Amino acid sequence: MLTSICGINWGDEGKGKMVDLLSEEYDIVCRYQGGNNAGHTVINERGKFILNLLPSGILREEVVNVLGAGMVVDIKHLAEEMGRLREKGVKISPQNLKISDKAVITMPYHVLLDCLEEERLADKKFGSTRRGIAPVYADKFMKKAFRMGELFNTELLYARAKEIVEWKNLTVVGGYDHAPISVEEVVEYFKTYGEPLKEYICDTGLYLNEANKAGKKIMFEAQLGALRDIDYGIYPYTSSSSTIAAYAPIGAGVPNLKLDKSIGVMKAYSTCVGEGPFTAEYFGEKAEELRAAGGEYGAATGRPRRVGPFDVVASSYGIRCQGADEVVLTKLDILSVYEEIEVCVAYELDGEIIHEFPYPDVLNRCKPVLETVKGWHCDISKCRNKEELPQEALDYIAFIEKACECNITYVAVGAERDAVVKLK
Repeated sequence: MLTSICGINWGDEGKGKMVDLLSEEYDIVCRYQGGNNAGHTVINERGKFILNLLPSGILREEVVNVLGAGMVVDIKHLAEEMGRLREKGVKISPQNLKISDKAVITMPYHVLLDCLEEERLADKKFGSTRRGIAPVYADKFMKKAFRMGELFNTELLYARAKEIVEWKNLTVVGGYDHAPISVEEVVEYFKTYGEPLKEYICDTGLYLNEANKAGKKIMFEAQLGALRDIDYGIYPYTSSSSTIAAYAPIGAGVPNLKLDKSIGVMKAYSTCVGEGPFTAEYFGEKAEELRAAGGEYGAATGRPRRVGPFDVVASSYGIRCQGADEVVLTKLDILSVYEEIEVCVAYELDGEIIHEFPYPDVLNRCKPVLETVKGWHCDISKCRNKEELPQEALDYIAFIEKACECNITYVAVGAERDAVVKLK
């Protein structure tokens, strides 16, 4: 069984919570793209955890966790993240954590270049997390990146480091007029943070193939959502990798395998971190009320998330992109503060009502078409089965199911691991 847990919208949908919950039924959890530019917040009986690089299955001792070939790994950040978890009693060893030898290493100069470019762009910036993600993926496709497997051949690694630093300084010094990168700094980075990780590095593609042959259940954990995908998102305000479920086997290292199930995750309302078009966005007091109710601040950056009502147009598109067989609706409890709940059911583009998500360039000309549905206006955070939910909450779920033509199987009504209602 190969299952993908993927984001339907702009990210921050609550994927980490669902991976933590559902991973009880799986043997392996694998991240297949992205880096430490987003965070999954998980709250369970052991406490609150913010995971940037480690898969959310790391919180279950019996689950093996994999960082796939499609990832970009900031090895300093990974070492610090592993340290924080160990301080909280989480056991991490080469038996339950495996890092692909083909995963690319995010270097300090990638972070530097990310920051320099955002500063150069000023008010035209992309809203980057400044974690070096775009520069490192650019280097990957220019064949100028370092991969985890190179840590085993230091002679070749250090020779390449000299060549790449010389090339990179053409941009750092010549382009941005910044102090040059030194080869010594790069080599020291590998020694300090790369050497301790060598025991975790392996051919994860071979490992996952053998696990699949043995009948192991594998879950693929995505970072961000469909609307941040490099090809199908709101380009250029996207991530630099493919967040799409269909990419999961490729990014994991097993392009020969096919998914059995895609589970999409979306919030009961809309949120977005970073720049770019966000058609149904709330502003002013309306935004502050929803942001405060939902605690909407980025797990990786702490930035306030932009918020708005549930967006049928964007969500229907995201469900299609992810090929979602079923959908999880999170943070339904946050809407309990409202007597009436707004839903964006269509866009108005230059006077025309549209229901299909348009080319990103015209999104800034789109206006939300809103409908209002009756709220339940009571606390549902203690509900654990369908019968305990008020009829108005069930009606809201049914409204979204019909509008998005999707099958909602779970509803999250709180941050805790068990704060979930299984509908079907």
